[in-house]
Amino acid sequence: MNIIVNGGTRGIGKEVVLKLAGNKENRILATGRNSEALRALTKTSHYANIISHKLDMSSFDSYENNLIEVLRSQLNSVDILINMAGLLIKKDFGDLTSGDAANMIQTNFLGPAALIRVLKPFMHKGSHIVNISSMGGYQGSQKYKGLAYYSASKAALSCLSECLAVEFSEDGIIVNCLALGSADTEMFREAFPVNEAAVTAGEMAGFIADFALNGSKFFNGKVLPVAQSNP
Repeated sequence: MNIIVNGGTRGIGKEVVLKLAGNKENRILATGRNSEALRALTKTSHYANIISHKLDMSSFDSYENNLIEVLRSQLNSVDILINMAGLLIKKDFGDLTSGDAANMIQTNFLGPAALIRVLKPFMHKGSHIVNISSMGGYQGSQKYKGLAYYSASKAALSCLSECLAVEFSEDGIIVNCLALGSADTEMFREAFPVNEAAVTAGEMAGFIADFALNGSKFFNGKVLPVAQSNP
């Protein structure tokens, strides 16, 4: 399978890439902002089936044309997209600058949406888009101080997933969203320094990888909470 993991250089995203690369039949395109981390990631696979491309969701338009060339030359078609990329700036609402807010909205919502738009022509009947949201953006969940824009941007991604599942249904493309709870990552520890995560990054990545491969058989247009505890 040809799989794109957007935001695959750290945390859960990196673990997802490594798990999927364990199958020699998969070819994974990992994206991220850190060129050095991307180069290191490509060297980790026993099957040489990880390729990488620098992509910054906060300024997606600057990378769009180069990404299309990579898709044409390296993959040609896309079976699975996992939108992992995210940015969390934890500040009280009144302390956030307009730049902070715009950066989170662009990285967590507008960038992933633009990526889907670019990738859709490369997708086919049975392709699966998995957007990674957060329990912070899950309707009715407990909310936390300092995460207003982050949670709202992730809620927007969840709603987009439901909308695109309807819009893409005529093409047979499946769209789902996973709203993640706590996992032991650098981002979680920065946001909740006194809390202990319910699962490791590797455990959460295992669930995401399996869902990306098999979830389209059972779900479409769903926003699914994946959490043992709150946060």
